[in-house]
Amino acid sequence: MAVVGTVTSLLILLSAFTTRAETQWPMTVTDGAGREVTIASRPQAVLLGSGFNLIALSLIHPDPVSLLAGWSGDMKGDNPEIYESFRSKFPRLAEVPLIDDGSGPGLSFETILTLKADLALLANWQADTEAGQRAIEFLSGVGVPVVVLNFNDDVLTRTPDTMRLLGKIFEREEKAEEFARFYEERLARIRDRVRKHPGPGPTVLMEAFPGADRCCWAYGIGGLGEFIGLTGSRNIAEGKLPRPGGMMNAEAVMAENPEVYIATSSPGGKYSGFSIGPGISTEEAEQTLAKSVDTPVMASIAAVRNGRVHGLWNFFNAIPLNIVAAEAFAAWLRPDLFPDVDPARTMTEINERFAAVPFKGAYWISLKK
Repeated sequence: MAVVGTVTSLLILLSAFTTRAETQWPMTVTDGAGREVTIASRPQAVLLGSGFNLIALSLIHPDPVSLLAGWSGDMKGDNPEIYESFRSKFPRLAEVPLIDDGSGPGLSFETILTLKADLALLANWQADTEAGQRAIEFLSGVGVPVVVLNFNDDVLTRTPDTMRLLGKIFEREEKAEEFARFYEERLARIRDRVRKHPGPGPTVLMEAFPGADRCCWAYGIGGLGEFIGLTGSRNIAEGKLPRPGGMMNAEAVMAENPEVYIATSSPGGKYSGFSIGPGISTEEAEQTLAKSVDTPVMASIAAVRNGRVHGLWNFFNAIPLNIVAAEAFAAWLRPDLFPDVDPARTMTEINERFAAVPFKGAYWISLKK
C-alpha cells in the first residue's frame, strides 16, 4: 500500500509540474496570420481591435469583459442589441475605453498609449489593411504583442483552431478544446453525409443586405459563401464574382433562376429593410424578409415562387457561432439529408454549455410557404 501511495503522490506531482510547464510565460504562439508572437506574461489588459471578438472570448471565459483594457466600437455600432446584452451582464463594459471610431481600421494610437495594455487582438481583415499593418508596427514598437485572429477566411477549418489559440493564450484550454470539439463534431456530421450523397444540391443566391432599390450584392464562395458549398449546393455567383462577392445585376439573377434564396442582414434596418439577429423577434424578421422579396425581380425566381426563402444574421461571418449557421444551411438546402439537424437546439446547447451571455433573438429565419 505504501508503494501505491508513493506512486500516486509522484503522479500528482508530475501532473502539477506538467500543468505549470504548459502555462509557463513567456509564451510563443502562431497566430491567424501565420506570425510567431511572444507574449511575456498572462494577459490582463487586452485591446480588442474588433468588438465582435468579445463573443469568441465569452464562449471560453466567464467574465470576458474583465480582460479588456480597450476595445473597438464596431459591435456596439453595428449591433447595439448584442452590445446591450453584454453590458447588462457586465456593466463595466460601458466604461471600457474605445480605441477607434467603430470602423475597425481607424485605431487611435493616442488612446492606445494611455491604456497600458499587455496584448492586442486584431481581426485578420484589419491586419490585411495598410492601417492594420501600421497598428501592428506601432503596438509592437511600444511593447504590446499583437495576435491576429481569423474568423473570416476558410472559417470551417480555422474556427476551431482559433478558439484553441484563444484558450492557450488565456489559460482556458480545457473550455476552448470542449468548444472546438463541439464545433468539429457537428461539422463532421454535415460533411460525412454530403460525402455519402454528393449531389447535386440546389442552386442558391445569397444576397447581403437586400434593398428594394438595388439588385443584388451576392456572396461569392468565400466567407458565408463557403456554407453553400459545404452542403454540396451551387452558388450562382461562383465563377462570376470575386471570392468575397460583388454586385450581380437583375438580368443575371433572373437568368440563373436560383432554387433557393438566402438574405443576410443585421438588426434594426441599419443597412437594409430586412431586420434579423440579436434582440429581433421572429415576427419582425419574417415580416421584413417577406417585404424584401416582394419585388418584380425576386418574384420571378424559382426560390420565391416555390417558397424556399431564408434569412440569416450577417455577422455570423465574424464569430465562432457560425456552426449554427452551417446547420441552418444544411437544413435549408438539403432537408432530405438533414432531417435531424436543428440549429435551434445547437444554439440552446451553446447557451447552456459555453456562453457567458446567452444569445437571444431570431438569428435565422424561413418564410412560411
